[in-house]
Amino acid sequence: MTAVLLGGVLAASACSPPGGSSATSSSTASTEASSSAGAGTGTASGSGTASGTGTASGSGTASGSGTVSGSAGTSSGGGSSSAAATPGCGSDPVEMTGYFETGFPLPKALTDEFTKQFPNVTWKIREDQFAVITQNAPRVLADDPPDLMRLPQMSELVKDGLLKNLDSYATAYGWDKWPASQLEQLRVDDKGQRGTGPLYAMGLNFSLTGIFYNKKLAQQVGMTAEPTTLAELDAVLAKAKQAGVTPIAQFNGGATGGLAFPLQNLMAAYGPAAPINDWIFQKSGATIDTPTNVQAAQHLQQWIKSGYFAPDVNSFDYAAMMSRFIGGQSLFIFDGDWESGNLDKQMAGNAGFFLMPPAQAGGKQAAMSAPLTFGIAATAKHADCAAFFLNWVATNQKAREIDVTVGGSHPMGPADAYMPPAKQGTVTATTLAAGAKIGQDNGAMDFIANATGSIYAKSWTPELQKLVAGQESAENMLKKVQSDYESQIGG
Repeated sequence: MTAVLLGGVLAASACSPPGGSSATSSSTASTEASSSAGAGTGTASGSGTASGTGTASGSGTASGSGTVSGSAGTSSGGGSSSAAATPGCGSDPVEMTGYFETGFPLPKALTDEFTKQFPNVTWKIREDQFAVITQNAPRVLADDPPDLMRLPQMSELVKDGLLKNLDSYATAYGWDKWPASQLEQLRVDDKGQRGTGPLYAMGLNFSLTGIFYNKKLAQQVGMTAEPTTLAELDAVLAKAKQAGVTPIAQFNGGATGGLAFPLQNLMAAYGPAAPINDWIFQKSGATIDTPTNVQAAQHLQQWIKSGYFAPDVNSFDYAAMMSRFIGGQSLFIFDGDWESGNLDKQMAGNAGFFLMPPAQAGGKQAAMSAPLTFGIAATAKHADCAAFFLNWVATNQKAREIDVTVGGSHPMGPADAYMPPAKQGTVTATTLAAGAKIGQDNGAMDFIANATGSIYAKSWTPELQKLVAGQESAENMLKKVQSDYESQIGG
């Protein structure tokens, strides 16, 4: 969650998963091994893009049957190999340190597979919920810098010199030849504005948020098709309420509340995505208090007053939301595709997904769509190996398969990289198709929780909790958040 943004966010960060309550939940995991990460970094993928440390030069691709060798050298289109060193993990034993988000299996699945392929590399991983990571990030990066860390909002961390500039790795591995939109959200300029400037993070995948639904409950309440307009969605919510089914089980407890998810989806239904991204990226003069966003906040307030959320929405966390939804206690949740693989296992054939419908029929759709953001501490002990891992995640065929089957989302990487197939009829296949639709509509947004380092925990969450409690109006909520935003960025 975050993503926020949580990631995706959720995400934000997405829109990346926001974790849950603010209670600390730390653990340590390590994997043991025995071979070298300096050689045999992977074969070129079937699409012709070099996997592992090798980057294509000359004609631009490595042959499908060729291998990329070592942590030194690039693959040449003509078949020759240069002697220029490429950052890697070497052949000596390396213990990598990581600070990851608890409750989400993708990072651990990737590190486990990495050690299988490069057994000289082991991992010592600390895990916390996203709310705790958000609070701890500056201190951890300064006092006990991990080699690889799940990142909350980036701008302040870059301003404070706590994250490593990854531009040299982008050049070495060819990341700058990927579709620019993949990395846009991970760039920060010298003014602290995101979207341009040096690269300070990478994504383990590209997450997407929307609406998951329980197919059996949908049939029970008379939802015969997925809503195509906001009015149709409203009608289904009303039918669920009348049938005694909780329409939406959305977490909103703790320091990182989940009502930011439906709020931003409503913002996208009423207005364009670009001004929202401008606000998140701290563009000069940007505001969240716009007429269409007021309409969205008012619509959310109407959902609250109509009883469409669980009555204890302000007191349960992300884990409880997932438990309720999987247990058949709600029709909908607003969440991200990082749960697709999980739902395909625990609700096989019974989970569906659709993008937030537009306010008007035929309107373009937008969604929170962002990398699951990880960075390297500025003073990380094994920065080269961490960068090597991030490149491997995006280019290795097995890693990309894990992204889809475990993470349920689209891998990052070259435009022509191997794309693992998703089984038809699964929610994973649906979320991947939805991501393609958002790309066609140019509707990708970062998560509103990522606008500043503290806007999620100190502004959005308490204001949305007040909205639920009837202590704040939709209009004043946006004015208060904008005021907090300007104070936090020094505007």
